[in-house]
Order: sequence, then C-alpha cells, then structure tokens
Amino acid sequence: MIRITHLLLDVLKPLHPNVIEFSKALARMGNYQIRLSVVEMDSKTETLQIEIEGSNIDYEQIQAAISEMGASLHSIDAVAVENDPTEID
Repeated sequence: MIRITHLLLDVLKPLHPNVIEFSKALARMGNYQIRLSVVEMDSKTETLQIEIEGSNIDYEQIQAAISEMGASLHSIDAVAVENDPTEID
C-alpha cells in the first residue's frame, strides 16, 4: 500500500480562523504533526506554508478541511510517500 507521509502545501486563507485554530483543525483530521508558517499577510488574507507529517495522510480529507475553513489550496510544493508491500491496497 502506498501511503503519503509528508505534504508541503501553499494555502491562501482569510484572517479568520487564526493560524492556531487552522492548524488544530488540520491536526484533528488524523494523527498529524502540523508546521504552519505565514509567508505573506495583507488586510484580508494570509498566505501559508503548511507542512504535514503523518504515517498515512488523507490528502482528500485535508483538502476538504482547508476548503471548509474558507481557504484555498494553491499548490502541493512537496510530497513524500512510502510503499509498504506487506499491506494490501
């Protein structure tokens, strides 16, 4: 089974929710470690770099959570996957 273990995302979000609430909401999607950096900020939005690590990241669930919080995913800037041949897809 191929599993995503690391994602680096470029995200544009409104100022609310704040970055702590945003990070916590993403972490709740699974057993994930979230590192979030604000790259740019203006009067209405923040551009974020979000690094997610976990043993089996559910990309579709993360993408849906980002959208539900009013943000948009601009790009996937890095990804790491691993293959565990002992698990069946």
